[in-house]
Amino acid sequence: MAKFIYKIQNMKKRFIPCLLFLVLLLVGTSLSAQTNAKVNGTWLLNVESPMGSGTPSFLLKQLTDSTFEGNYQGQLGETNVKGTVKGNKIHISFSISDNLIEYDGIVDGDTMKGKVVLGTLGEGTFTGNRKNS
Repeated sequence: MAKFIYKIQNMKKRFIPCLLFLVLLLVGTSLSAQTNAKVNGTWLLNVESPMGSGTPSFLLKQLTDSTFEGNYQGQLGETNVKGTVKGNKIHISFSISDNLIEYDGIVDGDTMKGKVVLGTLGEGTFTGNRKNS
């Protein structure tokens, strides 16, 4: 009986450090998976809407891990933009001619896609790529 109790106590001594290691490994993996996408650079997009299509470009500069600013050039004109990124989700907004324009999408490396609300002008979808420097 004493040998049995000794084996159980010895197993506990080995099991707890292994369990702690696994928990720390899972926490570290989930924390690293929550890093935000990097969006610096020039993005060339294709927008499709019931009004037609367009090919705007965005020059984006990351300010913090989750915020950025930049410039929009396209069929609607040219203006400054602001945005946020959380994980791989991106939100870009700006106003032109009293219309709030909002892009919401997903960043995957050097590609981006999602939906755009063109103020009172309608809605559409977009896809695009980061221009190679």
